Amino acid sequence: MGSPSGLATVQGRQPLFSFGLISDVQYADIPDGRSFHGVPRYYRHSILVLQRAVKEWNALQKHKFVMNFGDIVDGNCPKDQSLNAVKKVVDEFARFRGPVYHMIGNHCLYNLPRSKLLPILEIQSIDDGCAYYDFSPVPEYRFVVLDAFDISAVGWPKDHPRTLEALKFLRERNPNKDKNSPRGLVGLERRFLMFNGGIGKEQMEWLDRVLQDAMKLKQKVVICCHVPLDPGATEYEALLWNYDEVMDVIHRYNCVKVCLGGHNHRDGYSIDSHGVHHRVFEAALECPPGRNAYGNVDVYDDQISLVGIDRIESIDMQF
Repeated sequence: MGSPSGLATVQGRQPLFSFGLISDVQYADIPDGRSFHGVPRYYRHSILVLQRAVKEWNALQKHKFVMNFGDIVDGNCPKDQSLNAVKKVVDEFARFRGPVYHMIGNHCLYNLPRSKLLPILEIQSIDDGCAYYDFSPVPEYRFVVLDAFDISAVGWPKDHPRTLEALKFLRERNPNKDKNSPRGLVGLERRFLMFNGGIGKEQMEWLDRVLQDAMKLKQKVVICCHVPLDPGATEYEALLWNYDEVMDVIHRYNCVKVCLGGHNHRDGYSIDSHGVHHRVFEAALECPPGRNAYGNVDVYDDQISLVGIDRIESIDMQF
């Protein structure tokens, strides 16, 4: 079960390990603006949220690593500034005294192609420029980082097979000329937008192998994906194209306990039909000056406790 709480602590117990997290920094050296829905966006302030987060993570002296849930630079960043903007944000993450694990988001790909982005984020590609990987911070747990834009109309060369597959996918499911418009799409169909993406066949097979291995090792698994994987935790417009196929693989095994994501810019939480927790995080980008959105996470054998800072709500996810 999941129990939202202001403190998210487990009395008298030491966690196996702890980590920090932040999502959707979307920094740009441009004036404040608004989203398509009119939500204020604070492009220059967002990097200050990250700086305060890193300062706190270092002061706590307990985090084994930090997770960045993607979209570190905004798509509105002037393209002649993209490279320096990405490096500037990565340098702020590097001030954390420990490993930082990145995942890519659509805004990252609006700014730089994968060939430039992955080396800067120090993501070792397993498969032809894809950005999925896994790691085990302790023997009892494995973190699986998915590449939500494996099949995508952004980030790959225009004539790349993955680009062509994505464009064909969208043409068949979204009749609008603007493929970022959900006009006329109903319910779960509203996820078929260009700013989302999908998981390809090779990554799906890799995920299956990783989960099989985790089962053999009796590891609990945390899935990290920029784009959410459960309709109950996000707006339909911010859902992975083939979330259902991904969850079918995940549900074959009982090792996955929690799926974490960003992209929707709002806190979201659900427990799916198989008891897997899904938690989506508020965006650092949309914090007004002086406000924050990041988290500290304590991981136990039987639960994961998020202590949210300011705009991110705390929660104990028990399993």
